Order: sequence, then structure tokens, then C-alpha cells
Amino acid sequence: MSLGQSQSLPAGSRMPRNLALIAAAAVFVAVWASVPLLASRGTVDLLVFTALYSIAGVGVAFLLGQCGIISLAQSVFYGIGAYATAYGTTALGWHWVPSLFAGMAVAGTVAFLIGWPILRLSGHFLALATLALATIGHVLFLEWDWITGGTLGVGGIARISLFGFVLNTPQRFYYFVWIVAGLVFWLYANLLKSRAGFAMRAMRDAPSAAMVLGVDVHRLKVQVFVMSAVVGSLAGSLFASYVTFVSVDSFGIDRAVSFLLVAVVGGAQTILGSVFGAAFITLAPNLLSKLGDIHALVYAGVLVLAVIFLPQGIGGFLRDRVRGLLNGSGRAGR
Repeated sequence: MSLGQSQSLPAGSRMPRNLALIAAAAVFVAVWASVPLLASRGTVDLLVFTALYSIAGVGVAFLLGQCGIISLAQSVFYGIGAYATAYGTTALGWHWVPSLFAGMAVAGTVAFLIGWPILRLSGHFLALATLALATIGHVLFLEWDWITGGTLGVGGIARISLFGFVLNTPQRFYYFVWIVAGLVFWLYANLLKSRAGFAMRAMRDAPSAAMVLGVDVHRLKVQVFVMSAVVGSLAGSLFASYVTFVSVDSFGIDRAVSFLLVAVVGGAQTILGSVFGAAFITLAPNLLSKLGDIHALVYAGVLVLAVIFLPQGIGGFLRDRVRGLLNGSGRAGR
């Protein structure tokens, strides 16, 4: 009798927890689906950019949180994806799909060729090397005007169409880009749980021990760097298709810093933290702009406070709170 009770209690304690998770997921999906129907066009536009930045930012977050690599080069790969879509759909007359994959292929190749030598560095030296890469990329985007249009940019980029349905409004693009973001997060989450994910964390926490256990640290760093570049190119291609115009101003050093802030503010060790970081980067300046000329100073102050009081990022803070609530409810059920 006592054995049956001991077996039934854990199942009973799991039932309310599972129901709560299902209910929370249902509410989230309902809110997500209704936002474009209720919010203004400007708000939906900001949420689209939140999705784009979260896709690019999750690659930077994965490098930082799982591999301990500080990368400021994501703006280059973001630009490669954008210009590949712009050049492919305008000058070459390609469909948006091959243009997108061409950008991802070029970004991955560039990341491999550059990452193989520079990823032998570490710490601040590696961060400076990626910053130099971002600077060089911005200069090349400016000088190679036969592809990028230089300061004039490239316009008339084809919008994304799915089975004849053109995504020509923020509301339509909202659903598509967030589904893509969800797929990217799902892939990263599965990678994190795989054998490669354990190797990454071992490389981050104890690189010498990881090498003793047979982990090729340098090769793994390059692989993750290439994967981050491909994801950044994907975000850039979607950005170009959404705005239908790209210029070199969209891929400067400030964009590279923004992607790093997405990882730091959102929480580099949580996948969904990139969403919170991207939301902060896109929504906070818009809200604070109502304060007038002082909004930039206020925004900088909020960033400093976020880094000081939320060292694990917004995603890390919420993860710890949710775990505390679930553990508390589990103990109460027992």
C-alpha cells in the first residue's frame, strides 16, 4: 500500500505542473496570434525587427554563452545575407529562396576561412579580431558598390512570396518571421542537448580538460562560428526582403554591438533570452524616445542597470524564477 502511494504521489505532483505548462503555452500562442490583429502597424513593425534581431542574436548568444567566444562580426554576415538577397533578386533575377541560400553559403564560407586562423586567439584578442572583421566588412560593403550600391544602396528587392501569397505587410511578415525564429530556436535547443552541446560547455568551462577527453576545441569553435554566421545571414536575407531596400548604414559597427547586446541583455546561456534581448534593443529606444533629447542618456543608464542587476540577463533571471516556482509547487505537492 505504501509502495503504491509513493508511486502515485510523484505522478500526481507532475499532473498540475504539466497542465500549467500546457495552459501557459496555449495562452502564449493565443497572444502571439492576436497581436497583429490588435496592435498598430508601427508596433507590428517593431515586433518584426525583434524577430530578425533575435535570429541574428541567438548565434552570438550561443557563441558567448556556450563557447565563451565574444563575437562582434555578426553584422558582416547579416550584411552578406542582405546583399545576397538584394543582388540576387534584382541584378540576377533570382527567386528569393536561392538568393537566401546563396547568402548563407557565402557567409558560412567566409566564416570558415576567417574563423580558422582567428579562433586560435582567445579572450580580448579574439574580440578585437572580430571587431576588426566588422570594420573591414563595413568598408568592403561601402567600396564594392557594383554589388552593394555603395552609399546609394539597393532598392526594389523582391518580397517573399509563399505559394503565390506575397508577404507585403508587417502583419503577414510577422507570422512568417516568428515561425522561422521558432525553428531556429528549436534547432539550437536540440543542439544544446546533443553530444556537441556537452562538448561546447566543456570547452567553455574547462578547455584543457575537454582536450584531454578528445574534444577538438579549435574545430568545434570554427563549426559554431560558421553556424552563427549562417544564422546571421538568414536574418539579413529576411531583413532585405522585408524592407526591400538595403544600404551600407544598416551594417555598421553599431549593428555589431547591438547583436552582442541582444546576447548580453537577454542572457547568453538561454536560447529564448535572445528574444528578450532583441525586444529590449528594439522596443526600449522607441518607448524612451518620448522623453526627448535625454532618451539616449536614459537608455544607456537602463543598459548599465540591466547588466549590473541582471548579470545572467533577462532570460536567465526568468529561468531561475520559473524553476523556483516549479520546484516550490513540486515540494508542496509532495
